[in-house]
Amino acid sequence: MPRKGPALDEVVPAVRRLLRRGLPVIPSSASTVLLDLRGVVARAVDPADVTSRATALDGTLRGLLARFPDDRYASAARALFGLPPAAPGQNLTVRRAAAAAEAGHEVHHFRKRVEPKLIEKVTWELLADADRFTRSPLIAPRLAPAPARQPVQPDPFAWEVTEHEEHLCRLWSAIYAARAELLTVERLISLHADRTDILRTAVTAAWRWASARAEAISYTTGFAPPQLEASVSELVAVAGWAPPLTEAQASRLTEAAAGAADREQFVAALHGETDLGNAWTGAFFTHSASRAMTHEQNGQQS
Repeated sequence: MPRKGPALDEVVPAVRRLLRRGLPVIPSSASTVLLDLRGVVARAVDPADVTSRATALDGTLRGLLARFPDDRYASAARALFGLPPAAPGQNLTVRRAAAAAEAGHEVHHFRKRVEPKLIEKVTWELLADADRFTRSPLIAPRLAPAPARQPVQPDPFAWEVTEHEEHLCRLWSAIYAARAELLTVERLISLHADRTDILRTAVTAAWRWASARAEAISYTTGFAPPQLEASVSELVAVAGWAPPLTEAQASRLTEAAAGAADREQFVAALHGETDLGNAWTGAFFTHSASRAMTHEQNGQQS
């Protein structure tokens, strides 16, 4: 059983303390309560090393701030913590002024009214991230350098263990490949890239996502340990947000990607299935439009 996570009132002071120096995080600026968050520990190369966990915390915060859920204050939150439009090494007074300017507020009002809410929001995001790692048994296996060749002994047990590791590596390789393409689509949409480029990348993301799903099915069917209480959908969800599909649509994509099909084979296998293509690619633009509308509404309310 995972231990109970820290409460909001424990983490807020720790985030406030971290804010004094800003990013990048160093061990002396990070409280233990932050370094012990499950999402931070899981990302650390060496969880027992405080410097490694500080590096993981820095990366976690950068990722959360890059995807800050409140578009109205996203740029201000980043500046407050020392990310562009602010610069590393600037003191809190300078960063606060930059953040207030980004938010369109006078500095005193920003410090009293807005900054505490941004700190609380960052705290909530850190706790939500930790909760996702706490609830999920799905953490990619860490790899270490091999100092020498590691031959497999000619023994049925050794073959079974090695085959299991092979499939586990293929699974996580496919999941990370899918995540990379899904992130690329979101980045291109954010950049207002040419629609043709976005669509091409979305198709690549569909291929990678379907390949990951095929690997997840293969792994859970033949190699998943009994204690892994995760479905195929939960495994693939680790790659990130993907367009919502019906079970039949997801199965059709998976079928087209099965057998290590390359992108061209995947596209050829789905030739003429316009409705399925629109369900996948169209969802990215719908999702983006919804976010833009929310941003506009927030701007009108402020």
